[in-house]
Amino acid sequence: MSEKKPSVLEGFKAFLLRGNVIDLAVAVVIGAAFTNIVNAVVKGVINPLVGAFGTKDLDAYSSCLKDPCRLGPDGEMQGIQIMWGSVLGATLQFLITAAVVYFLMVLPMSKYLARRVAAQKAKEGVQETLEVTELEVLKEIRDALVAQRRTGSTAAGDDSGPAGAPEPGAGR
Repeated sequence: MSEKKPSVLEGFKAFLLRGNVIDLAVAVVIGAAFTNIVNAVVKGVINPLVGAFGTKDLDAYSSCLKDPCRLGPDGEMQGIQIMWGSVLGATLQFLITAAVVYFLMVLPMSKYLARRVAAQKAKEGVQETLEVTELEVLKEIRDALVAQRRTGSTAAGDDSGPAGAPEPGAGR
């Protein structure tokens, strides 16, 4: 017997319809849109704040490792220039992105999941308590029946329980 192998298109369809792939696609699209917001905040708010102490554009901050750091007559940079301002700008964008993602997405979601787990544990604890209580009630009923049989048999002076039925283990 040969098993029918799924076609390539069926496998691709199954791959695309998995929840993880769709979630990842949504995350990439939202991340790309969010990047534009962060870039606008850095260029519209952070750069002017930094510009209050120097130039408005972070990319203009640099240091010269080897003089002279200037454009030559042919338009080529002479010397070795370290562009640390662009690294600072990228670092600020990363920190802002990470902070917003953490405080607006990760932290609320982790608190929500913790509350769900606590509610689930509380629900399981109540159910477990109910099961233990039912077991205790059944044991009490059993003990009461055994005590009732014993008091009934000693009062009548025979080995029979209620309704004349012989008590278990009697006559051995």
